Amino acid sequence: MAREVDQLLRVIFQGRRKTGRLDLEALEMAVRSAMHQAGAAALTQLLQFAEPSAEQRAIPCSCGQRAQYRELRSKTVLTAVGPAQVARPYYLCAHCHSGQFPADCELDIENTEVSPGVRRMEALVGQDAPFDRGRQQMRLLADLTVTAKAVERTAEAIGEDIAARQQREIQRAVQLDLPLVIGKPLPILYIEMDGTGVPVVKKETAGRLGKTEGQPAHTREGKLGCVFPQTHWDQEGYPLRDPDSTTYVGAIETAEEFGKRLYLEAWKRGWSRAEKKVVIGDGAEWIWNLAQQHFPGAIQIVDLYHARQHLWGLARKLHPNDEVSQKRWMLIHQDLLDQGAIKRLTVALRSIHTDNPELADKIRIEADYFHRNALRMRYPKFRRQHLFVGSGVIEGGCKTVIGSRLKQSGMFWTVRGANAILALRCCQLNGRFEDYWEPRRAV
Repeated sequence: MAREVDQLLRVIFQGRRKTGRLDLEALEMAVRSAMHQAGAAALTQLLQFAEPSAEQRAIPCSCGQRAQYRELRSKTVLTAVGPAQVARPYYLCAHCHSGQFPADCELDIENTEVSPGVRRMEALVGQDAPFDRGRQQMRLLADLTVTAKAVERTAEAIGEDIAARQQREIQRAVQLDLPLVIGKPLPILYIEMDGTGVPVVKKETAGRLGKTEGQPAHTREGKLGCVFPQTHWDQEGYPLRDPDSTTYVGAIETAEEFGKRLYLEAWKRGWSRAEKKVVIGDGAEWIWNLAQQHFPGAIQIVDLYHARQHLWGLARKLHPNDEVSQKRWMLIHQDLLDQGAIKRLTVALRSIHTDNPELADKIRIEADYFHRNALRMRYPKFRRQHLFVGSGVIEGGCKTVIGSRLKQSGMFWTVRGANAILALRCCQLNGRFEDYWEPRRAV
């Protein structure tokens, strides 16, 4: 290694004498490259396994027989410092003709030519950005040359493994085999949930209708839930939260499946220890069905800003192309909403007369919406308890957790691929990726 560095430095200083300046970036990158080459050479020496001793020349085979040692075989593995050669014993079973490389299991390189360290990097860049950008990050930051497809395959494979582990946890939770959660009581714990469309390949929307009548769907709904505590509020009584305290779960799946996933996350976060429990969402029926099924007794709050949007939508229908009239109408009716006077608001809406059947239907739908959610719109009462009345956390989560990764221009996903990346992304954003990775090192 010292000889390689000396040669490198001579070349650089010769260039300096010619140009009169020293390019520090070129120098540090060149030194890094030389150190990687030396590190790969050192790894290659460390990864040369000896032939097994006489008593280790036969090992158990999955067929019940014993596989015999045949020879040492080599393969190239891409490591964090570049390509390295691994030479390890090869065993072959004469009965079922299956070959084995026990050392590959020990090194966690079975059926792959990429080291655990590199796979870990590929997973992290793959969950964070488009796969080709991840490839570029690997080249720039780690001086490793990989393909975008390699980043995709690794990120999705690790995401699928995380998702499979989560499913096993969910199944245990269904059987009431829940993890033990110890800690102090939590003053307030929130659950928020929402859905957002994820662009998918055509086969994933076969037979599904889109939002436009008569048109096929181009997206599948990705459901996202978050859990976070609230411990205090500001001097004016508005609730405060620590953004780093929020954890997420998400997948493209049925509401029934998602409800189990969100319940397990809430349990992990201390749902059983919360003195006050709150569920916030928009008016989607599936949200309140899940709240009733999995979180009975929790305070239910319809996002105030979403409720205001319902009023604005009606105002535009009542006074098209007349912003002054729209604002005047909103001034009266939004005040009723903010005061929690939902009964009066509903009466006011149902008293609107129109000969337009389409508008009459719109008025009826909105009046039913407010009537149905009246108990979830007691905003003055919620504010006196210093509670959040908006679902900004989950709406922001839909953008940062799902949108910024899965909804970029030109992206179309399979449900399997989207769920794998979403599982990996939530694991990383929740600060649990190291918890996932550590047991793999210990195997």
